[in-house]
Amino acid sequence: MGLTGDTACKAAGQPAGTGDTACKAVEQPADTGDGGSAAGAGTKGSPTGTARPAVAGPAACGTYDALRLDNQLCFPLYVVSKEITRRYAPLLRGLGLTYTQYITMMALWELRSATVRDLGRRLYLDSGTLTPILKKLEARGLVTRSRDGRDERRVVVEATDEGMELRDRALEVPAGMARCVDLSAEEATELRRLLDKLLAGVERFFGDEGAEGRAMSTHATPHAG
Repeated sequence: MGLTGDTACKAAGQPAGTGDTACKAVEQPADTGDGGSAAGAGTKGSPTGTARPAVAGPAACGTYDALRLDNQLCFPLYVVSKEITRRYAPLLRGLGLTYTQYITMMALWELRSATVRDLGRRLYLDSGTLTPILKKLEARGLVTRSRDGRDERRVVVEATDEGMELRDRALEVPAGMARCVDLSAEEATELRRLLDKLLAGVERFFGDEGAEGRAMSTHATPHAG
């Protein structure tokens, strides 16, 4: 997923790979203040009287610009996810939970009980990944698993009293993560909104069958972590 479109070089009116001068020529139309855009390099709307350069690196017009790491949206998403998860480890050590066990318990703290299928949809985890997590939590006495009396094909997971009591000790985790993330409450809320929008778009594109089941999601004000 790239940060820049594939029209930059076309807008420049120059062939790709012509050096730095080609990239400098890629300019975004400046705001004229009346909803229009300037046709030339000299613009009325720009505070400095010059057109604003496109947001791109020195090789923006290169043939392989779409493959530049700095132009990828997926890469910082991947890195941030990995690093945030890694920084949860010391905070969760006192609870004896891994990150995936933690988010499983968070879902059960909200719902108290859910089928394995609904829990997997809520957490974006397939049964092959979720089942070992539930077995470990069950071995610790934090959850129970049982067949649904109305439909034995369904397995119901329920947080035990001990599992629910763990929630009080977990209150310090979001606060600890907030100290690791330099975002205001407003920025965290906006980031969550954009991530939800991105995820919804991906699900629509790929026709994710689990999207409806994730309607259980609650949209409370997000923590920075």
